[in-house]
Amino acid sequence: MDITNDNLQANWYAIHTRSRHEFQVYDKLKQKGLEAFLPSVERLRKWKDRKKLIAFPLFPGYLFVHIARDSQSLLSVLKVRGVVRLICAIPGEPTPIPEEQIISLKKLVENSGALDPYPYLNEGQKVRIIKGPLSGVEGILVEKLDKHILVLSVDVLRQGVALTIDAADVEKI
Repeated sequence: MDITNDNLQANWYAIHTRSRHEFQVYDKLKQKGLEAFLPSVERLRKWKDRKKLIAFPLFPGYLFVHIARDSQSLLSVLKVRGVVRLICAIPGEPTPIPEEQIISLKKLVENSGALDPYPYLNEGQKVRIIKGPLSGVEGILVEKLDKHILVLSVDVLRQGVALTIDAADVEKI
């Protein structure tokens, strides 16, 4: 096996987990000293006797890890209990996720409480937010019932996240 600089450079990869194991896998990756990212949102959950804010994964069944693409690093992730596989476009070749998508996703999760999962879009107008704490976040602008919605797509998962925004706060890319 030829080890090149590409293999030693750390990239973000998507991990598919067992159902409802996202938080456990995230904790185990952090315990191993690996950089992991689990985008989550808090939702008000109601029971007969009480209400409580509960954290839910934004992309159920998935989280992200920042590792080099050498066999030892990949194997250390795959050995974590609850990990099903790394997402691959080509079998056996984990697909790196562009750093910009992870940075934008982190900004959205940190600065917004009104995120909703949104279907992945292939077509639409790409825009960048130019004002406020989400400045620099890029996505696809969708108009729905007189509201403007920014959709940040994670290509490798073929999923996205929607956020209602003021159209004056974005610029065309």
